[in-house]
Amino acid sequence: MPGLSADDLHRFLAEPGHLLRLGTTGTDGLPRVVPIWFAHDDGRLWFTPRARSAWLADLHADPGVCCTIDESAPPMRKLVARGRAVLEHDLGDDDRWRDRYRTIAVRYLPEAYADAYLADTHDEPRALWSLDLATAEIATWRMPVAGEDPLAVWASRYYHRT
Repeated sequence: MPGLSADDLHRFLAEPGHLLRLGTTGTDGLPRVVPIWFAHDDGRLWFTPRARSAWLADLHADPGVCCTIDESAPPMRKLVARGRAVLEHDLGDDDRWRDRYRTIAVRYLPEAYADAYLADTHDEPRALWSLDLATAEIATWRMPVAGEDPLAVWASRYYHRT
């Protein structure tokens, strides 16, 4: 199964509309996975829990995360990243990074709607977290494309060979 080159991964993460599925360890010890908006910039995945998000408490208790970003249509590109998220700005520090949150919002909404959404939620505190892909354990893959072995849909480690 082919992986993504660094350039392919960068282009994939720059495409609007893909959701990041963030896995945390819940404060109750059970796993939690939430689909969230994100941005990719400076080699990091950036994400913003609201003050009342259960996964914000999870991150404060244990910043270990597993993120997936994928697509359902061919070539079915996928990223799995495991690592320690970093708290860049905690609640109440929103004014220092609102421009980054706007960047995230316009990836998912037309600009006018994003601005209206941001104005409507201006007083709802958020935190800003990131995951540095350079220090995270990452795996990428995609389905074969034209000219590649069409049966190369599994990584070789999954086959039992004699």
